[in-house]
Amino acid sequence: MSRFTPLVAALATTLLLGACAASAPTSRANAGAVQVDVPAVAHPAGETPQWWYRSGAARAAGSGAMDGRAKNVILFLGDGMSLTTVAAARIFEGQRNGNPGEENLLSWERFPATAFSKTYNTDSQTPDSAGTMTAITTGVKTHMGAIGVSAGSRSDCADSLGKGLLTWLQLADSAGMATGVVTTARLTHATPAATYAHSPERNWESDADLPEAAKAAGCKDIAQQLLDTSRYGRGPLVALGGGRAQFTNVEETDPEYDDKVGLRLDGRSLVGEWKQAHPQGAYVWNAQQLQAAANAPAILGLFEPDHMRYEIERKDDPSGEPSLAELTKAAIANLSRHQEGYVLMVEGARIDHANHSGNAYRALSDTVALSDAVRAAAEATSDQDTLIIVTADHSHTLNFVGYPARGNPILGKVKDKGGEDGAGALDLARDGLGLPYTTLSYANGPGFTGATNQQPAGPKAYPHNPSSFDPAKGRPDLTHVDTEHPDYMQEALVPMKSESHGGEDVGIWARGPGSKAVRGTMEQNAIYHMIVQATPRLRQRLCDAGTCDAKGVPVELPAPKAFERKDAGN
Repeated sequence: MSRFTPLVAALATTLLLGACAASAPTSRANAGAVQVDVPAVAHPAGETPQWWYRSGAARAAGSGAMDGRAKNVILFLGDGMSLTTVAAARIFEGQRNGNPGEENLLSWERFPATAFSKTYNTDSQTPDSAGTMTAITTGVKTHMGAIGVSAGSRSDCADSLGKGLLTWLQLADSAGMATGVVTTARLTHATPAATYAHSPERNWESDADLPEAAKAAGCKDIAQQLLDTSRYGRGPLVALGGGRAQFTNVEETDPEYDDKVGLRLDGRSLVGEWKQAHPQGAYVWNAQQLQAAANAPAILGLFEPDHMRYEIERKDDPSGEPSLAELTKAAIANLSRHQEGYVLMVEGARIDHANHSGNAYRALSDTVALSDAVRAAAEATSDQDTLIIVTADHSHTLNFVGYPARGNPILGKVKDKGGEDGAGALDLARDGLGLPYTTLSYANGPGFTGATNQQPAGPKAYPHNPSSFDPAKGRPDLTHVDTEHPDYMQEALVPMKSESHGGEDVGIWARGPGSKAVRGTMEQNAIYHMIVQATPRLRQRLCDAGTCDAKGVPVELPAPKAFERKDAGN
């Protein structure tokens, strides 16, 4: 027996060293983790705003976000950017550059930290952009349609007045940091609005949208609230996007289109009011003016009366419209002049709109435009002091199907070598009816191939906004149809005027201080807590207001009023 002792000892030592080596990554991953107790609650009945806030704080602190030392934060939000959209856009960009495509990576896919976000609203498995972005900006999940308020009724203004939530943009403003908002949607649309406004109903964008009962109860339209948010500090020093009509009245002719006027019925010109509040600032509405405003202390850019154009359509803008990358670079150049640091939200909004329209080309090209913007931000900042997070608010029903051969055009018809068995020559794949089909399709939407009140039976072309459908009589023969054309609309199984969101998780990618805490699967509201915990200036402002526990973790839901300037009006 004794002759086997050295072997046993060696084996034991090897196993012990192996166990230590195996445990090392776990301990490193948990370095700096701070535990926060969260009460167990019944779901959904026990999910109060305070519970959501504390549970999100616990998730972030437990992952080590408190170790972060970020001076600046940039959040990129790809609206409706499902994981399928990301995968297809990755290939789309690669093929556009002359490669097979599958090997490509979008800019943020090179970031070292990744995670998944659970996107449901408090009242819906499949969410909308308002409730999801409110979760990201306030740390509290809420109802579908809510902008900056905790869960309640969409139509009840009076109830919402006591449910306002502090956003991290307002928190940063209160902490003396510079702030900015960039979007390709209207500045009053759900995602950007959730950084500065408080409304139970996302559609109350201008006073013309606000019901009389809501006005009487004391609610304000979202456009007005962009100006009012300066009560926390200076307000956004950079606000760039679409939506001129929400900020101008019916007596004001649009500067770019002679046949258009503003939407406001109250006689107010919010553009004029912004100019008065920022006498040295620059109001711009085209690319040339934006470039000329590089040294302005504050910039308001409203580049369209409605949403900004899709990336593919920017070239058609009569006055010249900046790209999302150009908007991002302009915002960073302005905000980075402030030594106290900044926070910036950048939205690639029209990914969502293209998916709703059942048009994958526009969805993918706008996703690539977002990738260009993220790349520009990464090149303009340092991962030593700037936390960059890229995520989506929700998914869509875009499908990536069949067994297309390597390098097959992502917008094309599936060509394979005999399906999963791969036993034949490369040729068009065919369905059970003998008809070819595309790699990308939608589960529902206006791409349904039955006749509608707008287009005949068969493949549909963008734009298509039907109000009535006839049943489809089988699938169309796509053999001679150019499915790679920008206006081709992918087939949809279920006929709907607008394709719907999806309910599955979306991705989170991050780099910079605090990004190591971004991992695993998390509730969407934890993103807020990742940001505030990883940014000492934000965290300290919350602690100064008495919202932190003994370990310095912000765990108590902050009261917005406590963060307003002392000289701010009511």
